Amino acid sequence: MRAFCVTVAEADEDEAVTALWEAGTAGVEVRPAPGRRLRLLAYFADDSGGPALAVLPAGATVEPAEVENVDWLARFREGFHAFRAGRFLIAPDWDAAASTAGARSSATADTLIVDPGRAFGTGTHETTRLCLAALEALAARRPLGRTLDLGAGTGLLSVAAVRLGASFVCASDLDHEANLASCHHAHLNRVRLAVVRADGGRGFRPGSFDLVLANLMALLLVDRAAEIRALVAPGGALVLSGLLVDDVPLVRAAFEGASPAPEGGHPAPPADPIVSSFPAESARHAILASGAAADSPGGSAIACGGSSVIVEGEWAALVYEDRR
Repeated sequence: MRAFCVTVAEADEDEAVTALWEAGTAGVEVRPAPGRRLRLLAYFADDSGGPALAVLPAGATVEPAEVENVDWLARFREGFHAFRAGRFLIAPDWDAAASTAGARSSATADTLIVDPGRAFGTGTHETTRLCLAALEALAARRPLGRTLDLGAGTGLLSVAAVRLGASFVCASDLDHEANLASCHHAHLNRVRLAVVRADGGRGFRPGSFDLVLANLMALLLVDRAAEIRALVAPGGALVLSGLLVDDVPLVRAAFEGASPAPEGGHPAPPADPIVSSFPAESARHAILASGAAADSPGGSAIACGGSSVIVEGEWAALVYEDRR
């Protein structure tokens, strides 16, 4: 790896960064410089042409820079320690004491061992914690049954579902790295998971799962609403997250207007939702008006018939239950 310091005027930052990316940089770090200028520290592979291939703005200067020899993995591990998320202790696999404790206490469903890698879902993000809280709440009042973790990432939610008594758990993701991460976490936590590489709900038989977890993104949830909801069996539950509080009305409208897919997997015409509706007012208004305590610290939950919104900070999760 080689590094170069490219100095440009502040006004030329976007043009210069674009040129460096087009020239094949592996990354650019922006640092201030005197006289309304910026230093762009650009990294290139040893066999690349470097910034010589970049069409840089007029007045830009380029000089070699020293590449800092840092063990980034070791530095990351220094700052990642075991922490609580509801009933669970989430512990890194390199923390020998916590990992040993996790192996001993696997039957108590209290410890989740994680090895952060390329996949999303180590328990540090609000949406993962919201899904864990929703899983806990559901498991406290009903069997989880056959569970699908859609967009599983590391498979942490899948492992938690097993620990909370799910009879069968499938961790599905389109990303091959995520599939490998789910297998790895199943091994670390000594649980059995069915790991599948699939594009959303496509490939799964409609009505096959008692619980579907979908910690994705708001726009993806909206786009796949009918497809996802069709996976839930009668009497089942659905947990949606990866969305901001402001996204709740949009996602809610998509799922309450979505239609179960027929056997062929294609959405049917609009029909009545299988879950109870939220009040007409916006989710944020309901949340602010409620003041109800959440299962996780710093959050709030609003029960609305057969469904609820759980909030932590600016992030939210929607929990639907068919209680008919």
